[in-house]
Amino acid sequence: MAPLVFLLVLGLIPGILAAQPGLDNPSVPRTDPLLDPLRAERGFVGAAACGECHPKELALWRGSYHDRAMTVATPETVRGDFEETEITAQGVTSRFFRRDGEFLVRTDGPDGELKDYPIRYTFGWWPLQQYLIEFPGGRLQSLGLAWDTRPQEQGGQDWFHLYPNQAMDHRHPLHWTAPDQTWNYQCADCHSTDLQKRYDAERKGYDTRYAEINVACEACHGPGARHLAWAKAAAARPAPTGGTGTDQAAIAAATDDPTRGLLVDLKDRDGGTWELAAETGKPRRQPPRASHLQTETCARCHARRGRIWDEIKPGEPLHQGFRLALLEPDLYFPDGQIKDEVFVFGSFIQSRMYHQGVVCGDCHDAHSLRLQADGNAVCARCHLAPRYDTPEHHHHPAGSTGAACVACHMPQRWYMVVDERADHSLRVPRPDLSLKLGTPNACTGCHTDQDAAWAATTVETWYPDPQYRGPHFGEALYAADQHAPDATQRLLALAGDPAQPAIARASALDRLHDQPLDGSGPVTLLTVRRLLADPEALVRAQAVRYLDRLDLRTRVELAWPLLSDPARTVRLEATRVLAPVMRQGIGGKLADPMRAALAEYATAEQVNADRPEAHLNLGLIAVALGEPGLAEQSYRTALALDPRFTPARANLADLYREQGREADAEAELKAGLEADPDNADLHHALGLARVRTQRLAAAIEDLARAARLAPDNSRFAYVHGVALDAADRTAEALVVLEAAQPGDPANRDILIALIQYNAKLGRVQEAQRWLAAFAASAPGDPALKALRDGIGTLGS
Repeated sequence: MAPLVFLLVLGLIPGILAAQPGLDNPSVPRTDPLLDPLRAERGFVGAAACGECHPKELALWRGSYHDRAMTVATPETVRGDFEETEITAQGVTSRFFRRDGEFLVRTDGPDGELKDYPIRYTFGWWPLQQYLIEFPGGRLQSLGLAWDTRPQEQGGQDWFHLYPNQAMDHRHPLHWTAPDQTWNYQCADCHSTDLQKRYDAERKGYDTRYAEINVACEACHGPGARHLAWAKAAAARPAPTGGTGTDQAAIAAATDDPTRGLLVDLKDRDGGTWELAAETGKPRRQPPRASHLQTETCARCHARRGRIWDEIKPGEPLHQGFRLALLEPDLYFPDGQIKDEVFVFGSFIQSRMYHQGVVCGDCHDAHSLRLQADGNAVCARCHLAPRYDTPEHHHHPAGSTGAACVACHMPQRWYMVVDERADHSLRVPRPDLSLKLGTPNACTGCHTDQDAAWAATTVETWYPDPQYRGPHFGEALYAADQHAPDATQRLLALAGDPAQPAIARASALDRLHDQPLDGSGPVTLLTVRRLLADPEALVRAQAVRYLDRLDLRTRVELAWPLLSDPARTVRLEATRVLAPVMRQGIGGKLADPMRAALAEYATAEQVNADRPEAHLNLGLIAVALGEPGLAEQSYRTALALDPRFTPARANLADLYREQGREADAEAELKAGLEADPDNADLHHALGLARVRTQRLAAAIEDLARAARLAPDNSRFAYVHGVALDAADRTAEALVVLEAAQPGDPANRDILIALIQYNAKLGRVQEAQRWLAAFAASAPGDPALKALRDGIGTLGS
């Protein structure tokens, strides 16, 4: 759902654009209601103008996936079979047909009833095509049924459901009519040029517009009006002596504009080339690349990210307009391999190639999006084929599938059922890590009849040098995910190591935030303090985030200077962490930086005012500022957008609890459970509310259900156990806690409860066994002495 990026500029040679899809394509109706009538005022001139001076680039782009990213539904653009075809999926039989020149589908709508829906737009081209359907309020919804555009011999040319393994009906959050499938928010930004979402919170509707329907030149190069004016002015002046009218460097000099009127220049102009380093025989760029501009331009769409600013200036770093997803367990395996749909950038910035200066355009043509060469030849443009494209290196028969560079170094996973995408971290296969971390590896991805132990032995036989199996950042992230006793120390070491990828270091800090506060606190603070000045914005932002665990005085001391950090992502974290300072009565010039920061924070959240998450964040800031009325309003707005949005419901109930409105808090939680009966978080919160109102028996039922619904949540199990003990059901509490402990073996609260509850029942040996486990996991914990003394007294 995301295009590659960078394209062309513009010019003056007419008459070459008859087949151009988009603004100037006769096959695309000029009455497309989403075309922005003010696009020229915003400086957008269209691909037609660019192609007049850049016919070669236009020809390469025409027919590319960027060109076909989105089109008006016409007989020329619709690839699916609408000749009275049917598909039954998720218990619904849908029919595709044509009527009066329109393409339609009869399927279940937001109420579960079958209805005829006209197809307004196509979305994507290969290996699948999706279809957009218009709803009131300017919404376009992406149909959950897609057409497999691959050839029939590859399994294509058929309809399929995008979520075949998830049972769902019209009430499911991933149903095609739900907010999570709304084009205006989820997809539009990366399939059209100069997408203006224009959500109106008052009427809860969209007036979304774009300059061009597809991903055209100005999606990457920025609005071209200034460049067009420069080109016209240059063409009207005689060329300098020794130059020609098409010599752009000479023209730039003649017009006294070295930028050529471009808002961003994506072309390499440093004369850089790739050469083989004499000492290693490996490629290196000379001179070293000074900027990641080209890659970050692509990353605006080819990344798992959230938008945090409306007006993105061409050439700005990614962190000015987007917040990049880290190596979260739901998205990546611990070693950084792709798991969920993450769109390349988060993988690529882990790679050695990225850090050596490789950019997207080194492998992909920026306009056609095709590889610069076929097969292994694209790698051989930099890596010597006689050294690498041989059986001595890859240990597979020449020309076989296993001999392909990508087979070992860019293993692929399937997304959207039919879309096979390569991991761009460009890694050496590490089946030894598969044994340690349970991660996939390229070897057993192909040799499915073998296991990781076989693969690890085989690779070690081929490459006995232990450098190929050295320490990996994934081991620290895995330790945190498994609640290992030494997780904090491992995470600190990773976060503080500048030789590691910034995304891995930031992910370490992200996990560190959730580690228990123990005797490592001073060391942790020293590391975090140092990382607040790290050159990588990703790392600084997570270092600031960690500060919300500390007292307000320390926050002010450390985070205040970061209110003026050059990276917007860092400033926003600093604002969130420092918001409570406004409750301390500061005023005058001292308060001015915070007022400006809070205004920026609110503006950033309003970018996604159509999403409940934005209003939840505004509510949390309001709580921090001591404005409960504003917080309640924000939570209510979030729930109006999505009544099933649990975080807003839980925080609203918590707000009521803090105000002593226990009945209102319980009513909110019950309302949430009516909308989502199997929500573990709401059952847990309701159980706590009933504990506070001294209805222990009812509370235990809710807490038990929460623990059953979320068996991996050790906190839920712990609280359930504590409630059982409070009801004099200590033996049952021990059963619950003993079942939960293996899933979180170093959990301090669970271990202490197991010690105390066994001691309470006179089970001295069991108490001592758990005390030994606790001492092994946290030898410096200050609670150990009191626990030992308590058991010793019991034994005597």
